[in-house]
Amino acid sequence: MDSLTETPDYDVIIIGAGPAGMTAALYAGRSMLRAVVLERGISGGELLNTEIIEDYPGFEHIKGWDLAQRFESHAKKFGAEFVQDTVLTLEKLEDGNFLATAESGATYRAATAIITSGGTPIKLGVPGELEYAGKGVSYCAICDGAFFKDQVIAVIGGGDAAVEEADFLTRYGAKVYLVHRRDELRASKILQKRLIENPKAELIWNKVVDRIEGDDKGLVRKVMLRDVNTHEISTLEATGVFIFVGFRPNTGIITGHVDHDEMGYLRTDMNMETSIPGLFAAGDVRAQLTRQVTTAAGDATTAAIAVEKYLTSLRSGAAIPVIVGTGGYSA
Repeated sequence: MDSLTETPDYDVIIIGAGPAGMTAALYAGRSMLRAVVLERGISGGELLNTEIIEDYPGFEHIKGWDLAQRFESHAKKFGAEFVQDTVLTLEKLEDGNFLATAESGATYRAATAIITSGGTPIKLGVPGELEYAGKGVSYCAICDGAFFKDQVIAVIGGGDAAVEEADFLTRYGAKVYLVHRRDELRASKILQKRLIENPKAELIWNKVVDRIEGDDKGLVRKVMLRDVNTHEISTLEATGVFIFVGFRPNTGIITGHVDHDEMGYLRTDMNMETSIPGLFAAGDVRAQLTRQVTTAAGDATTAAIAVEKYLTSLRSGAAIPVIVGTGGYSA
């Protein structure tokens, strides 16, 4: 069992101030733990890239920015310390503590760590993509699909996520076009069959997005497509553009091996603990079925409470129980 040989600066380091990080900070504070939240930018994470949120319980309609501020304010009320700095590495030291080294040169030591650094949707990198983000361009069908009821939607991608989300969006859109750069999809056959047989869906082959254009109100109105063979440009009239060309978990800061799935998402047990004792994970960085604000908050609640129990066991010298659930690592 791990034991600490030196007193750390904090009880827990929380890396990332999205919904998961701020929820973890709230519950750590309520447990009277000394917690520091390290975030490279303004607190909020993906909430800051979402114009309107309508699927968080208790808020039928709230701006992402406003919800982020509420999260942060609540966590600070219980004593969480927020530091704006970019974490470069997180390592477990021989004395049992964790050390986070930041871009500023500052270091932070804690007995435990919760990584809530989330993930980053891979961008197309085309003109108009960033300009219309949250104004017609989205990376989350469950989050934003309902805003495009009876409208024409373009989905970009050809893997499981793109095909599955395109099928999901037919619940809302009058027509859903799946745009793929090749002449066959990479998605599983069962997902392909379901989409192809959907009367509201249509596939566009061998085309990529050249640029996204909008109107004078700043809303998406059309997608300019380029044929990969002829390089001809065509116009697809659409008010929604959902991009699913990949999602990259932000796990590169961890020094040493930690168990993860084939996509790089961290595997955890039922306590949200990773294969490194004392290192917990919550939110989009963790291998799981869905990536929503609600699941991030739920993960973080469990992680913070588990941290408190871990520390209690560590300090008392009692054995730390390891509970391995479905999809967790093998202890």
